[in-house]
Amino acid sequence: MNYESVIGLEVHAELSTNTKLFCGCAANFTRDSNSHCCPGCIAMPGTLPVINKNAVEYTVKAGLALNCNISEYSKIDRKHYFYPDLAKAYQDSQYDFALCKDGYLDIDVDGEIRRIRIRQIHLEEDAGKLIHDQWDMGTMVDYNRAGVPLIEIVSQPDLRSAEEARIFLEKIKSILEYIEVSDCKMEEGSLRCDVNVSIMPEGSAEFGVRTEMKNINSFRATYRAIQYEIDRQISILEEGGQVIRETRRWDDILGKSFSMRSKEEADDYRYFPDADLPPIIMDRAWVEKLKGELPELPDDKKMRYVDEYGLPEYDAGVLTSSKEVARFFEETVKLYDNPKTVSNWVMGDLLRLLKDRGIEMAEVKITPEGLIDLIKLVDKGVISISIGKTVFEEMFDTGKDAETIVDEKGLKQISDEGALREIVKDVLSNNPKSIEDYKAGKKKAMGYLVGQTMKATKGKANPQMVNKILKEELNK
Repeated sequence: MNYESVIGLEVHAELSTNTKLFCGCAANFTRDSNSHCCPGCIAMPGTLPVINKNAVEYTVKAGLALNCNISEYSKIDRKHYFYPDLAKAYQDSQYDFALCKDGYLDIDVDGEIRRIRIRQIHLEEDAGKLIHDQWDMGTMVDYNRAGVPLIEIVSQPDLRSAEEARIFLEKIKSILEYIEVSDCKMEEGSLRCDVNVSIMPEGSAEFGVRTEMKNINSFRATYRAIQYEIDRQISILEEGGQVIRETRRWDDILGKSFSMRSKEEADDYRYFPDADLPPIIMDRAWVEKLKGELPELPDDKKMRYVDEYGLPEYDAGVLTSSKEVARFFEETVKLYDNPKTVSNWVMGDLLRLLKDRGIEMAEVKITPEGLIDLIKLVDKGVISISIGKTVFEEMFDTGKDAETIVDEKGLKQISDEGALREIVKDVLSNNPKSIEDYKAGKKKAMGYLVGQTMKATKGKANPQMVNKILKEELNK
C-alpha cells in the first residue's frame, strides 16, 4: 500500500527582549546558574506577574510577517504540569485566545509554491533547565531561563514530507531574523520545534494516529526525525500493528526515536485563565504602526533582486534567505556595477566557506570593499579567476586584503607574451602525441595542452593568452 504523510510543526522561538516575560530579570540564561532570578522566577508566595510589552510587540510583528490576523482580545492561561524545571507547577501560555491566528506561509518546493496554513502564534514563558549529574545521579535546576518569553508558531497539518518541513522551518527562521524578534540560534535552543507526524493510505481523507517528537533543534535533525517516524509508522502498519498516540524523544546521534509517554490531551493540562494577568486588548492603531515598521521581508527582497539587479530567481532566493548575506551582497553591489559577478562570488565562495568553517556571517573577516578589490584584480588581469578563489579563501581566513596576499605569495598573473610563448613551445615539445591528436581534430587535446601550460606556470599564466599562443603555435 502507498501511504501519505501528514506533518505539523510547533516552532518555538525565544524572543530577543532584554527582560523576562513577567519580571525585570535579564533574559540571559547563558550566565552562571540561577544568577538571573528573582522571587517571581522561582515562584515564591505572594509574587505577582506584570507582562512585558516588548514581548507582546514582538509577537504581533511575527504574526504580521506571517500573514496572521491579530486578535483584538487575547488572554494568558495557566497550563498545568508537574516538572522540576517549572517552579510554579504551571506554565503561563495561551490556549484558546492567542495573539495571532489564521496565518500562512508560502514555500517553494521544487518550483511549486505550497501554502502552509498557520493555526496560531501564541506567547508563553520558557521553563528552567535541568542539569543531570552523571556522577552522583543527581539533578540540579537552573532557573535563569525560567520566564524568558517565547512564541510558539503552530502550523496546520499541511506539510507532506520531511523536505517540506525543512523548507518551512528554514523560512520561519529567515523571517524571524529579518524582523529582529529572535536571534534564532538553534545550537543554543533559541529556535526549536516539536514535530507531529501521522500517515494515512494515499487518497484517504482521514488522518492516521499522530505521534509527537519534542525539542528538535536543527534542520538536519528535523528532516531525519520526520523521515524516521514516517518509516517507523509504515513498518508498524505493514506488520499489522497499530500506531500509538504518544510523545517520543529523538536521538540525533543514534538516528532513532524512543517512546517517552502517552500523548497528553488539552484537558490533561487543566487550562484556565491566569487570574493575576488581565486580558490583552489590542489597539488597532498600534498594530498598524507595528505593521509599518516591518522591514522588507525575504520574498519581497527576492523579487526586487530579480527586477532591480536582473538576477535569476534561484540566485535571488539564495541571497535573500539570510538577512546578513543579503546585507553583505547589497553593500558590495553599491561599489560595483555587475550584480551577477558579485552574486557568483557570494553564492559560490562566501557561502561555501561559511558552511565549511561552520561560522556565522557576523564572524566573516572579508568586507564588501575587500571583495571588490579582489574582483578588480581579476578584471584587470592581475590574477586569474582560479588564483582569485585561492586569494579569497586566504582573505576569509586571515582578514588580509587581496593585494597584500597576491604580493606576499607572488601570485600575479603572467601576461608577458614572449615569456608565455617560450613556455608554450616547451610544453608542445614535450607532448608530440597531443599535437597529433589536435591535428586529427580531437578537441580534448587543446584542453590538455592548456592544462599543462597552466601547470608549468603554477596557475599564474593568463589563460586567454595561453589559448591564443597555443593556437598560433599549433597552426604553424
